[in-house]
Amino acid sequence: MKIISYNVNGIRAAINKGFVDWLKTENPDIIGIQELKADISQIEPSIFTDLGYELHWFPAVKKGYSGVAIFTKIKPKSIKMGMGLDKYDDEGRLIQAEFDNFSFLSAYFPSGTTGDIRQDFKYEFLDDIYGYMQDLRKEHPNLILSGDYNICHKAIDIHNPVSNKNSSGFLPEERAWMDKFTESGFVDSFRHFNPDPHQYTWWSYRANARSKNLGWRIDYHMATAEMQNKLKSSVILPNVVHSDHCPIVLEIED
Repeated sequence: MKIISYNVNGIRAAINKGFVDWLKTENPDIIGIQELKADISQIEPSIFTDLGYELHWFPAVKKGYSGVAIFTKIKPKSIKMGMGLDKYDDEGRLIQAEFDNFSFLSAYFPSGTTGDIRQDFKYEFLDDIYGYMQDLRKEHPNLILSGDYNICHKAIDIHNPVSNKNSSGFLPEERAWMDKFTESGFVDSFRHFNPDPHQYTWWSYRANARSKNLGWRIDYHMATAEMQNKLKSSVILPNVVHSDHCPIVLEIED
């Protein structure tokens, strides 16, 4: 089974850059999408349903902002929108699909790059999603939490760890949260298979960062330890360009 996570930085913009043809060729069973920046009424759903996908769309209340979705060729047993806290759910931060053997979540963690207020909001989200995932794991031990975490975990995950040590997304408190989360029993599937440096999932639009591979790895497929023996491969697709992020692919035994 092939699962993809992709921050498209606006689904309408991605569609205009060839996203639908790419999706048809790549043909994942499930794709979690972040930063929709649109309501489903603003696209033509048939471009995806004609490919065999069932669409589950959780936009933000604010127009043109945030939002997550799950497109799936496998019918889920249930769908849950949000985590039950309005301050995050109004921003379309989390959607969950439950399948027979696992639950998949598409998540868009807040960014703190605009200043202290949003950085504090990010820390609140980190605390709350940590507790949410620990509680959820008691009911559903086989979990995959995929998406844009807006955090580089280790120095290997960022092109210049020294100059970015005080940058939101690589702050000590954020990295400590990633330590806590993985130590609680979540496996970074990419690092499970790939120890090599210089592999990123996001690049600034400035200064030709992408062509120079001056990137950050902030998108993850995190699976519970209970699923570790079902993980088959995990790769990044840096040459897929519909966004400032690129897709990440996880293959599991179904």
